[in-house]
Amino acid sequence: MKLGLMLGYSGPQYKLPMDMVLEAERLGYDSVWTAEAYGSDAVTPVAWVLANTTRIKAGTAIMQLAGRTPACSAMTAMTLDHLSGGRFLLGLGPSGPQVVEGWHGERYGKPLARQREYISIVRQILAREAPVTHHGEHYQIPYTGPGSTGLGKPLKSILHGDPKLKIYTGAVTASGIQLAAEIADGTFVVWMNPQRYDLFEPSLLTGIEQAGTDKRLQDFDLAPFVRVAMGDDLDACRRVIKEFLALYIGGMGARGKNFYNDYACRLGYFDAARKIQDLYLAGDKAAAVAAVPDSLVDESSLVGPAPRIREQLKAWKQAGAKGHIGTMVVTVNTLEALRVVAEEIL
Repeated sequence: MKLGLMLGYSGPQYKLPMDMVLEAERLGYDSVWTAEAYGSDAVTPVAWVLANTTRIKAGTAIMQLAGRTPACSAMTAMTLDHLSGGRFLLGLGPSGPQVVEGWHGERYGKPLARQREYISIVRQILAREAPVTHHGEHYQIPYTGPGSTGLGKPLKSILHGDPKLKIYTGAVTASGIQLAAEIADGTFVVWMNPQRYDLFEPSLLTGIEQAGTDKRLQDFDLAPFVRVAMGDDLDACRRVIKEFLALYIGGMGARGKNFYNDYACRLGYFDAARKIQDLYLAGDKAAAVAAVPDSLVDESSLVGPAPRIREQLKAWKQAGAKGHIGTMVVTVNTLEALRVVAEEIL
Protein backbone atom coordinates (compact mmCIF):
# COMPACT_ATOMS: atom_id res chain seq x y z
CA MET A 1 0.00 0.00 0.00
CA LYS A 2 1.28 3.44 -0.95
CA LEU A 3 0.78 6.71 0.88
CA GLY A 4 -0.54 9.95 -0.58
CA LEU A 5 -0.95 13.38 0.99
CA MET A 6 -4.10 15.42 0.37
CA LEU A 7 -3.62 19.19 0.43
CA GLY A 8 -7.25 20.11 -0.17
CA TYR A 9 -8.54 23.46 -1.35
CA SER A 10 -8.62 27.00 -0.07
CA GLY A 11 -10.46 28.90 2.55
CA PRO A 12 -10.52 32.71 2.18
CA GLN A 13 -6.72 32.65 1.70
CA TYR A 14 -4.58 29.98 0.07
CA LYS A 15 -1.05 28.99 0.90
CA LEU A 16 0.59 25.68 0.08
CA PRO A 17 2.13 23.84 3.06
CA MET A 18 5.39 23.17 1.24
CA ASP A 19 7.10 22.08 4.47
CA MET A 20 4.53 19.27 4.62
CA VAL A 21 5.03 18.40 0.95
CA LEU A 22 8.82 18.28 1.21
CA GLU A 23 8.64 16.17 4.37
CA ALA A 24 6.25 13.77 2.65
CA GLU A 25 8.72 13.45 -0.21
CA ARG A 26 11.57 12.79 2.22
CA LEU A 27 9.54 10.17 4.10
CA GLY A 28 8.73 8.24 0.93
CA TYR A 29 5.12 9.22 0.29
CA ASP A 30 4.19 8.29 -3.27
CA SER A 31 1.95 11.22 -4.16
CA VAL A 32 0.52 14.63 -3.25
CA TRP A 33 -2.99 15.65 -4.27
CA THR A 34 -4.74 18.99 -4.73
CA ALA A 35 -8.46 19.72 -4.98
CA GLU A 36 -10.96 22.32 -6.11
CA ALA A 37 -14.48 23.29 -5.08
CA TYR A 38 -15.49 26.89 -5.86
CA GLY A 39 -12.41 28.81 -4.74
CA SER A 40 -8.86 27.79 -5.52
CA ASP A 41 -8.33 25.59 -8.56
CA ALA A 42 -6.54 22.23 -8.50
CA VAL A 43 -4.10 22.81 -11.35
CA THR A 44 -2.13 25.84 -10.16
CA PRO A 45 -1.09 24.30 -6.82
CA VAL A 46 -0.22 20.96 -8.39
CA ALA A 47 2.07 22.77 -10.83
CA TRP A 48 3.66 24.59 -7.89
CA VAL A 49 4.24 21.29 -6.07
CA LEU A 50 5.78 19.63 -9.11
CA ALA A 51 8.07 22.61 -9.68
CA ASN A 52 9.37 22.47 -6.11
CA THR A 53 9.89 18.70 -5.74
CA THR A 54 11.99 16.13 -7.54
CA ARG A 55 10.64 12.63 -6.82
CA ILE A 56 7.10 12.64 -5.45
CA LYS A 57 4.16 12.42 -7.85
CA ALA A 58 1.43 15.05 -7.76
CA GLY A 59 -2.11 14.94 -9.00
CA THR A 60 -5.53 16.55 -9.02
CA ALA A 61 -8.28 15.12 -6.84
CA ILE A 62 -10.20 16.27 -8.73
CA MET A 63 -10.41 18.58 -11.74
CA GLN A 64 -14.11 19.28 -12.31
CA LEU A 65 -15.38 18.19 -15.71
CA ALA A 66 -17.69 21.19 -16.02
CA GLY A 67 -14.79 23.61 -15.60
CA ARG A 68 -12.77 22.50 -18.62
CA THR A 69 -13.25 20.87 -21.99
CA PRO A 70 -11.73 17.39 -22.37
CA ALA A 71 -9.09 18.83 -24.70
CA CYS A 72 -8.16 21.50 -22.15
CA SER A 73 -7.69 18.88 -19.42
CA ALA A 74 -5.61 16.73 -21.76
CA MET A 75 -3.42 19.71 -22.73
CA THR A 76 -2.91 20.56 -19.05
CA ALA A 77 -2.08 16.95 -18.17
CA MET A 78 0.41 16.53 -21.00
CA THR A 79 2.14 19.80 -20.22
CA LEU A 80 2.51 19.08 -16.50
CA ASP A 81 3.62 15.53 -17.20
CA HIS A 82 6.37 16.71 -19.55
CA LEU A 83 7.57 19.49 -17.26
CA SER A 84 7.69 17.18 -14.22
CA GLY A 85 9.43 14.27 -15.88
CA GLY A 86 6.37 12.02 -15.80
CA ARG A 87 5.20 12.73 -12.24
CA PHE A 88 1.70 14.07 -12.92
CA LEU A 89 -1.47 12.10 -12.10
CA LEU A 90 -4.77 13.20 -13.65
CA GLY A 91 -7.82 13.10 -11.41
CA LEU A 92 -11.16 13.95 -13.04
CA GLY A 93 -14.72 13.99 -11.77
CA PRO A 94 -18.16 15.48 -12.34
CA SER A 95 -18.51 17.12 -8.89
CA GLY A 96 -22.07 17.61 -7.64
CA PRO A 97 -25.10 19.43 -9.04
CA GLN A 98 -24.81 22.39 -6.67
CA VAL A 99 -21.29 23.18 -7.94
CA VAL A 100 -21.85 22.22 -11.58
CA GLU A 101 -25.02 24.27 -11.98
CA GLY A 102 -24.55 26.84 -9.22
CA TRP A 103 -20.91 27.71 -9.88
CA HIS A 104 -19.99 26.66 -13.42
CA GLY A 105 -23.43 27.35 -14.87
CA GLU A 106 -23.48 24.01 -16.68
CA ARG A 107 -26.24 21.43 -16.71
CA TYR A 108 -25.59 18.48 -14.41
CA GLY A 109 -27.39 16.06 -16.69
CA LYS A 110 -25.97 12.54 -16.68
CA PRO A 111 -22.66 12.82 -14.81
CA LEU A 112 -21.40 9.28 -15.40
CA ALA A 113 -22.26 9.32 -19.10
CA ARG A 114 -20.46 12.64 -19.35
CA GLN A 115 -17.47 11.24 -17.49
CA ARG A 116 -17.27 8.25 -19.82
CA GLU A 117 -17.22 10.50 -22.89
CA TYR A 118 -14.78 12.92 -21.29
CA ILE A 119 -12.18 10.30 -20.39
CA SER A 120 -12.56 8.63 -23.77
CA ILE A 121 -11.65 11.92 -25.47
CA VAL A 122 -8.70 12.51 -23.12
CA ARG A 123 -7.37 9.03 -23.83
CA GLN A 124 -7.70 9.63 -27.58
CA ILE A 125 -5.64 12.78 -27.25
CA LEU A 126 -2.97 11.04 -25.15
CA ALA A 127 -2.77 8.08 -27.54
CA ARG A 128 -2.34 10.36 -30.56
CA GLU A 129 -3.18 7.53 -32.95
CA ALA A 130 -5.36 9.71 -35.17
CA PRO A 131 -6.98 13.15 -35.24
CA VAL A 132 -9.56 13.34 -32.46
CA THR A 133 -13.22 12.78 -33.27
CA HIS A 134 -16.10 12.16 -30.92
CA HIS A 135 -19.85 12.20 -31.47
CA GLY A 136 -21.66 11.71 -28.19
CA GLU A 137 -24.52 13.09 -26.17
CA HIS A 138 -22.31 15.54 -24.26
CA TYR A 139 -19.42 16.30 -26.61
CA GLN A 140 -19.02 16.72 -30.36
CA ILE A 141 -15.53 16.96 -31.85
CA PRO A 142 -15.45 18.66 -34.29
CA TYR A 143 -18.44 20.68 -33.19
CA THR A 144 -21.11 20.93 -35.89
CA GLY A 145 -24.13 22.09 -33.88
CA PRO A 146 -25.95 25.42 -33.71
CA GLY A 147 -23.65 28.38 -34.21
CA SER A 148 -20.83 26.35 -35.75
CA THR A 149 -18.91 27.78 -38.70
CA GLY A 150 -18.38 24.44 -40.38
CA LEU A 151 -14.64 25.14 -40.41
CA GLY A 152 -13.72 22.77 -37.59
CA LYS A 153 -11.65 19.75 -38.50
CA PRO A 154 -10.25 16.84 -36.48
CA LEU A 155 -6.84 17.64 -34.99
CA LYS A 156 -4.01 15.62 -33.48
CA SER A 157 -2.12 17.00 -30.48
CA ILE A 158 1.13 18.75 -31.35
CA LEU A 159 2.53 17.70 -27.98
CA HIS A 160 3.08 13.98 -27.61
CA GLY A 161 1.31 12.71 -24.50
CA ASP A 162 1.86 9.52 -22.57
CA PRO A 163 -0.92 7.00 -23.36
CA LYS A 164 -0.15 5.30 -20.02
CA LEU A 165 -0.70 8.45 -17.95
CA LYS A 166 -2.75 7.41 -14.90
CA ILE A 167 -6.30 8.72 -14.76
CA TYR A 168 -8.25 8.71 -11.49
CA THR A 169 -11.88 9.53 -10.82
CA GLY A 170 -13.81 10.55 -7.74
CA ALA A 171 -16.62 8.13 -6.91
CA VAL A 172 -18.98 7.39 -4.06
CA THR A 173 -21.90 5.52 -5.67
CA ALA A 174 -21.81 1.88 -6.74
CA SER A 175 -22.27 2.90 -10.39
CA GLY A 176 -19.46 5.43 -10.09
CA ILE A 177 -17.11 2.83 -8.65
CA GLN A 178 -18.05 0.42 -11.43
CA LEU A 179 -17.40 3.00 -14.14
CA ALA A 180 -14.07 3.93 -12.58
CA ALA A 181 -12.92 0.30 -12.60
CA GLU A 182 -13.91 0.06 -16.25
CA ILE A 183 -12.36 3.24 -17.69
CA ALA A 184 -9.88 4.62 -15.14
CA ASP A 185 -6.73 3.52 -13.33
CA GLY A 186 -7.94 4.38 -9.84
CA THR A 187 -10.65 6.11 -7.87
CA PHE A 188 -10.86 8.20 -4.72
CA VAL A 189 -13.30 7.34 -1.96
CA VAL A 190 -14.34 10.30 0.19
CA TRP A 191 -13.98 8.19 3.37
CA MET A 192 -13.84 4.46 3.98
CA ASN A 193 -14.05 1.79 6.62
CA PRO A 194 -11.03 -0.39 5.73
CA GLN A 195 -12.94 -3.47 6.90
CA ARG A 196 -15.86 -2.84 4.50
CA TYR A 197 -14.24 -3.67 1.18
CA ASP A 198 -17.40 -5.69 0.51
CA LEU A 199 -19.17 -2.43 -0.35
CA PHE A 200 -16.84 -1.91 -3.30
CA GLU A 201 -15.80 -5.35 -4.52
CA PRO A 202 -18.89 -6.24 -6.61
CA SER A 203 -18.78 -2.93 -8.48
CA LEU A 204 -15.02 -3.17 -8.99
CA LEU A 205 -15.24 -6.72 -10.36
CA THR A 206 -18.07 -5.80 -12.74
CA GLY A 207 -16.19 -2.75 -14.00
CA ILE A 208 -12.98 -4.70 -14.58
CA GLU A 209 -14.95 -7.33 -16.49
CA GLN A 210 -16.63 -4.69 -18.65
CA ALA A 211 -13.28 -3.13 -19.53
CA GLY A 212 -12.83 -6.02 -21.96
CA THR A 213 -9.03 -5.81 -21.89
CA ASP A 214 -6.22 -7.47 -19.97
CA LYS A 215 -6.98 -5.11 -17.06
CA ARG A 216 -6.63 -6.73 -13.64
CA LEU A 217 -8.27 -5.80 -10.36
CA GLN A 218 -4.90 -5.79 -8.59
CA ASP A 219 -3.73 -3.04 -10.93
CA PHE A 220 -6.63 -0.74 -10.01
CA ASP A 221 -5.91 1.79 -7.27
CA LEU A 222 -8.70 2.12 -4.71
CA ALA A 223 -7.53 5.28 -2.94
CA PRO A 224 -9.58 6.36 0.09
CA PHE A 225 -9.16 9.75 1.73
CA VAL A 226 -8.24 9.25 5.38
CA ARG A 227 -8.38 12.24 7.70
CA VAL A 228 -5.92 12.36 10.58
CA ALA A 229 -6.54 14.52 13.65
CA MET A 230 -3.76 13.80 16.13
CA GLY A 231 -3.79 15.26 19.64
CA ASP A 232 -4.16 14.41 23.30
CA ASP A 233 -7.85 15.40 23.49
CA LEU A 234 -9.72 12.57 21.77
CA ASP A 235 -13.09 14.35 21.81
CA ALA A 236 -11.57 17.49 20.27
CA CYS A 237 -9.91 15.41 17.56
CA ARG A 238 -13.14 13.59 16.83
CA ARG A 239 -14.97 16.89 16.58
CA VAL A 240 -12.71 17.99 13.71
CA ILE A 241 -13.76 14.91 11.74
CA LYS A 242 -17.40 15.21 12.80
CA GLU A 243 -17.58 18.73 11.36
CA PHE A 244 -16.41 17.38 8.01
CA LEU A 245 -18.78 14.39 8.09
CA ALA A 246 -21.74 16.54 9.14
CA LEU A 247 -21.12 18.90 6.23
CA TYR A 248 -21.00 16.09 3.69
CA ILE A 249 -23.71 13.82 5.12
CA GLY A 250 -25.99 16.71 6.00
CA GLY A 251 -25.32 19.49 3.56
CA MET A 252 -23.58 18.30 0.39
CA GLY A 253 -26.69 18.08 -1.71
CA ALA A 254 -30.41 18.46 -1.39
CA ARG A 255 -32.57 15.91 0.39
CA GLY A 256 -32.76 12.83 -1.84
CA LYS A 257 -29.78 14.05 -3.89
CA ASN A 258 -26.96 13.65 -1.38
CA PHE A 259 -24.64 10.83 -2.47
CA TYR A 260 -22.65 11.09 0.77
CA ASN A 261 -25.76 10.61 2.87
CA ASP A 262 -26.59 7.53 0.82
CA TYR A 263 -23.05 6.25 1.34
CA ALA A 264 -23.31 6.68 5.12
CA CYS A 265 -26.51 4.62 4.97
CA ARG A 266 -24.72 1.85 3.07
CA LEU A 267 -22.07 1.85 5.79
CA GLY A 268 -24.80 1.00 8.29
CA TYR A 269 -25.60 4.47 9.65
CA PHE A 270 -29.08 4.95 8.21
CA ASP A 271 -30.71 6.50 11.29
CA ALA A 272 -27.73 8.73 12.06
CA ALA A 273 -27.48 9.88 8.44
CA ARG A 274 -31.12 10.91 8.34
CA LYS A 275 -30.85 12.73 11.68
CA ILE A 276 -27.69 14.58 10.61
CA GLN A 277 -29.36 15.68 7.39
CA ASP A 278 -32.54 16.81 9.11
CA LEU A 279 -30.58 18.91 11.60
CA TYR A 280 -28.19 20.36 9.03
CA LEU A 281 -30.88 21.34 6.56
CA ALA A 282 -32.87 22.89 9.41
CA GLY A 283 -29.89 25.15 10.10
CA ASP A 284 -28.79 23.51 13.37
CA LYS A 285 -25.24 22.68 12.31
CA ALA A 286 -23.95 22.28 15.86
CA ALA A 287 -26.54 19.59 16.59
CA ALA A 288 -25.76 17.92 13.26
CA VAL A 289 -22.11 17.72 14.24
CA ALA A 290 -23.03 16.28 17.64
CA ALA A 291 -25.20 13.65 15.92
CA VAL A 292 -22.25 12.12 14.05
CA PRO A 293 -21.49 8.80 15.82
CA ASP A 294 -18.07 8.32 17.38
CA SER A 295 -17.91 4.91 15.72
CA LEU A 296 -18.21 6.39 12.21
CA VAL A 297 -15.32 8.74 12.98
CA ASP A 298 -13.16 5.95 14.41
CA GLU A 299 -13.88 3.58 11.53
CA SER A 300 -13.05 6.04 8.76
CA SER A 301 -10.40 8.33 10.27
CA LEU A 302 -7.35 8.36 12.54
CA VAL A 303 -7.97 10.36 15.71
CA GLY A 304 -6.44 10.96 19.11
CA PRO A 305 -2.96 10.56 20.60
CA ALA A 306 -0.15 9.02 18.55
CA PRO A 307 -0.32 5.58 20.27
CA ARG A 308 -4.04 5.35 19.51
CA ILE A 309 -3.46 6.28 15.88
CA ARG A 310 -0.75 3.63 15.59
CA GLU A 311 -3.27 1.09 16.86
CA GLN A 312 -5.94 2.29 14.40
CA LEU A 313 -3.48 1.98 11.52
CA LYS A 314 -3.39 -1.80 11.95
CA ALA A 315 -6.75 -2.15 10.20
CA TRP A 316 -5.53 -0.03 7.30
CA LYS A 317 -2.31 -2.06 7.01
CA GLN A 318 -4.33 -5.27 6.92
CA ALA A 319 -6.56 -3.88 4.17
CA GLY A 320 -3.48 -2.90 2.18
CA ALA A 321 -1.91 -6.33 2.65
CA LYS A 322 -5.09 -7.93 1.28
CA GLY A 323 -4.94 -5.71 -1.80
CA HIS A 324 -8.14 -3.92 -0.85
CA ILE A 325 -6.49 -0.48 -0.80
CA GLY A 326 -3.84 0.71 -3.23
CA THR A 327 -3.11 4.21 -1.90
CA MET A 328 -4.05 5.64 1.48
CA VAL A 329 -4.45 9.39 0.88
CA VAL A 330 -4.15 11.14 4.23
CA THR A 331 -5.02 14.63 5.36
CA VAL A 332 -2.91 15.51 8.40
CA ASN A 333 -2.88 18.41 10.84
CA THR A 334 0.82 18.30 11.82
CA LEU A 335 4.20 17.16 10.56
CA GLU A 336 4.30 14.75 13.48
CA ALA A 337 1.10 13.08 12.26
CA LEU A 338 2.59 12.81 8.78
CA ARG A 339 5.59 11.00 10.25
CA VAL A 340 3.57 8.69 12.49
CA VAL A 341 1.56 7.42 9.50
CA ALA A 342 4.75 6.92 7.45
CA GLU A 343 6.48 5.03 10.26
CA GLU A 344 3.61 2.54 10.50
CA ILE A 345 2.84 2.08 6.80
CA LEU A 346 6.08 2.48 4.85
